[in-house]
Amino acid sequence: MRILPPFLVLAAAVSLSPAAFAATTLSGIEGMTATVFQEEQSSFSGIGLRVAFQSDELIPGIAFLPAIEYWRNSTKVQVQAGGVIRAERRDATLSFDGRYSFHYRNFAPYVGAGFGIHFLTTEVTAPALGLPHAEDSVIKGGIGAQLGLLFPLGGKLRNFVELKYHHVTDFRQLKLNMGISYGF
Repeated sequence: MRILPPFLVLAAAVSLSPAAFAATTLSGIEGMTATVFQEEQSSFSGIGLRVAFQSDELIPGIAFLPAIEYWRNSTKVQVQAGGVIRAERRDATLSFDGRYSFHYRNFAPYVGAGFGIHFLTTEVTAPALGLPHAEDSVIKGGIGAQLGLLFPLGGKLRNFVELKYHHVTDFRQLKLNMGISYGF
């Protein structure tokens, strides 16, 4: 089951004509901030950057969005023994989404789905408790779904707000993304 999403992407890519890929153009760039809600944690902030490619010859109305996202959450607790406990969790994500936009007046509501590779790291330092330093890193893939709205700012600039869910085993995340999009 782990190889199914990459296999489907590869099969779709091989079945499409080279002319359709040649007609794919860079249609925008988006920068965003995120409020992240991860399983068993409170909310915290992240950032991201993605580009949009579109081809009406390939699939009309669908934009393809390779992206990189990053968040880091750290906590420091002073204990009575005179020591400090530090805990940190990080996630750097490389993802590829497809997004279909509906057009309603000047607004563009959209839905999308994709796949992401998450590079997750957890670190704990608690010398007062006999744990000088512990670190665990894992790489996990997960599917994602998004729902959002693009609305004009002026010229080629647009704001967007979206909800994005990453289904990563033991690390499920819901993000409220807000950002600016520049269309070409």
